[in-house]
Amino acid sequence: MPSDLPVPTRRRTEPQPVVQSFIPNASAIRRALKRADEGVALNATEAETLLHARGDDLDRLLTAASRVRDAGLEAAGRPGVITYSRKVFIPLTHLCRDRCHYCTFVETPGGLSKQGKAPYLSPDEVLEVARQGAALGCKEALFTLGDRPEDRWPAAREWLDAHGYDSTIAYLRAMAIRVLEETGLLPHLNPGVMTWEEIQRLKPVAPSMGMMLETTATRLWSEKGNAHYGSPDKDPALRLRVIEDAGRSNVPFTTGLLLGIGENYEERVDGLFALRSAARRHGHVQEVIVQNFRAKPATAMMGADDLETQEYVAAVAVARLVLGPKARLQAPPNLTDARELSLLIRAGIDDWGGVSPLTPDHVNPERPWPHIDDLARLTAESGFTLRERLTAHPHYVRAEEPWLDPRVIPHVRALADADGLAVEGRVPSGLPWQEPEWGSSSGRTELHTEIDTVGRTGDRRSDFDDVYGDWSELREQVGANPGNRTRASGDPAVRAALARAAENPAGLADADYLTLLGADGPDLDALAAVADEVRRATVGDEVGYVVNRNINFTNVCYTGCRFCAFAQRRNDADAYTLSMQQVGDRVDEAWSIGATEICMQGGIHPDLPGTAYFDLARTVKERQPDIHLHAFSPMEIVNGAARTGLSFRDFLLEARHAGLDTIPGTAAEILDDDVRWVLTKGKLPAAQWIEIVTTAHEVGLRSSSTMMYGHVDNPTHWVGHLRTLSRIQDETGGFTEFVLLPFVHMNSPVYLAGVARPGPTLQENRAIHAVARLMLHGRIDHVQTSWVKLSDAGTQQMLQGGADDLGGTLMEETISRMAGADNGSEKTVDDLEAVIRGIGRVPVQRTTTYGRPTAERAAVAREFASRGFAATGKKLLTVL
Repeated sequence: MPSDLPVPTRRRTEPQPVVQSFIPNASAIRRALKRADEGVALNATEAETLLHARGDDLDRLLTAASRVRDAGLEAAGRPGVITYSRKVFIPLTHLCRDRCHYCTFVETPGGLSKQGKAPYLSPDEVLEVARQGAALGCKEALFTLGDRPEDRWPAAREWLDAHGYDSTIAYLRAMAIRVLEETGLLPHLNPGVMTWEEIQRLKPVAPSMGMMLETTATRLWSEKGNAHYGSPDKDPALRLRVIEDAGRSNVPFTTGLLLGIGENYEERVDGLFALRSAARRHGHVQEVIVQNFRAKPATAMMGADDLETQEYVAAVAVARLVLGPKARLQAPPNLTDARELSLLIRAGIDDWGGVSPLTPDHVNPERPWPHIDDLARLTAESGFTLRERLTAHPHYVRAEEPWLDPRVIPHVRALADADGLAVEGRVPSGLPWQEPEWGSSSGRTELHTEIDTVGRTGDRRSDFDDVYGDWSELREQVGANPGNRTRASGDPAVRAALARAAENPAGLADADYLTLLGADGPDLDALAAVADEVRRATVGDEVGYVVNRNINFTNVCYTGCRFCAFAQRRNDADAYTLSMQQVGDRVDEAWSIGATEICMQGGIHPDLPGTAYFDLARTVKERQPDIHLHAFSPMEIVNGAARTGLSFRDFLLEARHAGLDTIPGTAAEILDDDVRWVLTKGKLPAAQWIEIVTTAHEVGLRSSSTMMYGHVDNPTHWVGHLRTLSRIQDETGGFTEFVLLPFVHMNSPVYLAGVARPGPTLQENRAIHAVARLMLHGRIDHVQTSWVKLSDAGTQQMLQGGADDLGGTLMEETISRMAGADNGSEKTVDDLEAVIRGIGRVPVQRTTTYGRPTAERAAVAREFASRGFAATGKKLLTVL
């Protein structure tokens, strides 16, 4: 046995018996070691096998793990460097609604009162700790706290109410801002389980966040007597959702496993693979902590033995092999005896985490931090250099977008060196935390004052390989996606469903609608005829269109939607942002040739202050008070609300006061999160889309509704999406129309990466337009087809199969064109009317809400009916 591997002195005991799934023999371990030696990716069985390695086998395992770690450090540009973060530990509150059986961090209000302590640290107490840490050269303020204590303890709710905060999260956000402004320390936030919306609210105040997964063993949470029983926030499914939401929100995130709390080896491996999968999908897991259980007195698990050293070291090494060279792997240095830290280095760690020269580890107070000089010496004895990093790891510091919010970037830059590590010895100082200035003289938000009329110069945004996550992981998640499966002509099930649809269009079961979506040949013609008859009975033979202008005021976006070819980074050659003057000029031009609507949406620009949306609305109305402003997708509303600190309702009310008339129901894609999280990254979940649209309707802002289809979805998703829209319409009546948006694949990243299919087929286009007319009958009268995404002939087919509207003239449409659509970005009134009359229908100019424009407006539009926008002789400010 190698001399540096300690001999186990006792067997571990567990509060509950743990049954290992299998005990591998020596030959199985050696086979798995051979694959590890060869650098082959381990499967779950092999990883579990290697958790049993001991003695010489463990020594060989450590060698393989070291090799993988070293390759990763070399690729990261810092060979031989192990990092740590110099920090202070700020326990904002010791109250928690959970009851973990090993925890000594959590206290009760009564216990705190006996110690003369309040339920929460006061702002002065928070700042005192932060100031002392800054004076000692610390650069991280690690906020730790219990999960939602106000939900369990009235004393917590009373304290928050008395101090003007509606939640612990709101108080945490306020204290993070105070620390940034008054000390310059970088907050790292560990508030436990967060909602997606809470993550959006916290991202602007912290470069990074974290939450331990701990385990995926559900039984430890659900079964009485186990470590997490009675702790609502320790449900593994809930914690995995938080980790996923952090990835979708582009938050540098720290997570990890807690080993030795009753899980078996199979469950340990399952946790590792779950973290690896999330990290690959989103690229946000900045470090994985593999933490060993240490029993604490006065807890339910005080009789359980600590995790045995060889077992722990084997788990760290397997974690390195499973997570791969790109992962940053951390082991807390205070939870292992100093003489054994070299084993953790051999096992593949490359980070020691946060180490404080000031505050104790409040979660493990009985285990003091090693002195940083001692840690450097011990690290050097293993052949590595200890370097200080910031709370966000170097990769995210160097990249900045989309990982860091612009409001904390100045604070990070003040402490970072050229490699993204910390400037050793630098003492932080406070900097203002504030909204970026929109349209400032610095030019940061108006990158191209000379409008590009040539077009796009590159085929992808510059951070293509970084922002979207691992495409191979997504391909595996999606699998084969053949799209809609058609049925043979004359299928009795189709004929029966058609008969029921003719009698009761909106009253069919989901199975019937799915059957109809598979109709082909003569059956598809029959479906289109039924839908067309329903359309005629509902709205007659008129086909509407609106004279409008699209203004995509910026294409800079850091959300990273995987289907979008429109978005660019701030400094890309094709990036643009319009000034308020340029937006206003476009409004004037549109009004001068008869437009009744401005449709305005833009990317989620990192420098865009939340109040800019109000400024944009005011600009439109100041220029042309009578034009209808149809603007700001639900994703933009999320962004504006998060940046202003307003609720969705208050943000919408303020936007309405500024001049907003209706909102586009875009950013919906497919209202199913399994689809959304493949198709998008950084966007809002389906529940938030529903909440925002419903709230808009409640405050008097009507909206369109949309569905983008033909990518990684299938007909089941389409029916579910239409059911969701129907339910909302039943509740609010706020939808003006339903707009079908076929996926345009040509330049879309998700297609270029081989994840999505190349858009819907003609059969799918016809079938979904018809079924939408049937399912929405009696709820949403108008079904719009997209001439931008379909040819004139295709558009006419949709009008003959349930659709009754062509949308708008657009004048300047960039999003679909960037995706590869080749049907133009503008149609004249005469163009649209020719499409309509070509099938014997009656063209009608309408308003956004399906009224009729004034005679004066209609006359102006008719004056320019035969001429394109560029032919008007006006100064054309087309961007792309």
